[in-house]
Amino acid sequence: QVQLVESGGGLVQAGGSLRLSCAASGRTFSSYAMGWFRQAPGKGREFIAAISGNGASTYYGDSVKGRFTISRDNAKNTVYLQMNSLKPEDTAVYYCAARPGYFLGNYDYWGQGTQVTVSS
Repeated sequence: QVQLVESGGGLVQAGGSLRLSCAASGRTFSSYAMGWFRQAPGKGREFIAAISGNGASTYYGDSVKGRFTISRDNAKNTVYLQMNSLKPEDTAVYYCAARPGYFLGNYDYWGQGTQVTVSS
């Protein structure tokens, strides 16, 4: 079992930057692949980014490639999402998630989400 808590969301102007953090509990954090997802009002959940347990591999959704960067610090049991060049359409609740093993696939554990609002 792993518990996840997102933080760092808030209100930012278009073109600005924001870094989200996801703090994980558990003794074997490095064995979990981590991902970020988002859900805008009235829309379904969208895949944003994923990272392997050791941080060697990453994968991004097309909508954020070149703007967002996922990273992790296993010593701190934390995964990050650096968001640059933010657009109003990035407004959503952002969730981090974890799965054991391979970083692509269904995610088993989810945080509570953090709101990101990008104003024009």
